[in-house]
Amino acid sequence: MTLPLHDPAWLERMYNNRALVPDHMAYFQRWVQDSAQVRSEQPCVLDVAYGDGVGETLDIFPSRRDTPQGGVPVLVFIHGGYWRSLDKADHSFIAPPFTQAGFCVVVVNYALCPGTPDAPVTIPHIVRQMEKALGWVWRHIAEHGGDPRRITVAGHSAGGQLAAMLLTSVWPLLGPGLPDGLVRNALSMSGVHDLEPIMYTPMYQSVLQLTEQQVLQCSPARLLEPPGGTLYCVVGADESPEFLRQNQLMQDAWGSHFVPRSEALPGLHHFSIVDALATPGHDLHHMALNLLRM
Repeated sequence: MTLPLHDPAWLERMYNNRALVPDHMAYFQRWVQDSAQVRSEQPCVLDVAYGDGVGETLDIFPSRRDTPQGGVPVLVFIHGGYWRSLDKADHSFIAPPFTQAGFCVVVVNYALCPGTPDAPVTIPHIVRQMEKALGWVWRHIAEHGGDPRRITVAGHSAGGQLAAMLLTSVWPLLGPGLPDGLVRNALSMSGVHDLEPIMYTPMYQSVLQLTEQQVLQCSPARLLEPPGGTLYCVVGADESPEFLRQNQLMQDAWGSHFVPRSEALPGLHHFSIVDALATPGHDLHHMALNLLRM
């Protein structure tokens, strides 16, 4: 498929999800309110440092059920926002349906692009932060009842790109003792799997300052499939044609063995898909449970 990569107006129509969902602010406001209520009512450990850099904190929501010997599977959630906005505190509402089902949930933060002149932030920088966060989870989650051998990552939008990237990480090279296959499975929701169109979308490129090398390094659809693990890719059927295309890229690139599910979910758009993840009984929630139980 030949894309009109040099048509800024077309690209912004395809990738500006806030314009495509006029009531997007209602979603953000509800997420903030529901998340604050979750943090006030449920056991949690907040703002744990996984590093000493900007944005390098995470929140832990332990299982609400009795923890078996060896711990429970762990869901690590990475928020979206085009690598330049939103926060882990907006997404605590993801946790209760999973903690009540007997899983441990970790919601991670990262530095936002573009950073500052003294400390610039790029997408490769954020990928390294997520690797650092997952290394911390592997080393410490047993202290919170989680099983470090059963880590699943779920990410939305920019977080979907990051979740898929973490399947490709060479963990033994990233820290002492880190095992191959540290991330067992991943769920990419409305993920941006090829960054090239973003490089030509002015409203995002002005902040992200992507280079051709970064596009090659940080586009999971341009990387070789990992030696192991499972990736599910989902998108709202009501999203733009570009997000539908981006969703299918991973199965095309890695094959149906590594990406057995690549689906457009009826009735969902770029923001309601996050609600679906946290809705027991929804197909997307079931998909996340399947990955956690593998």
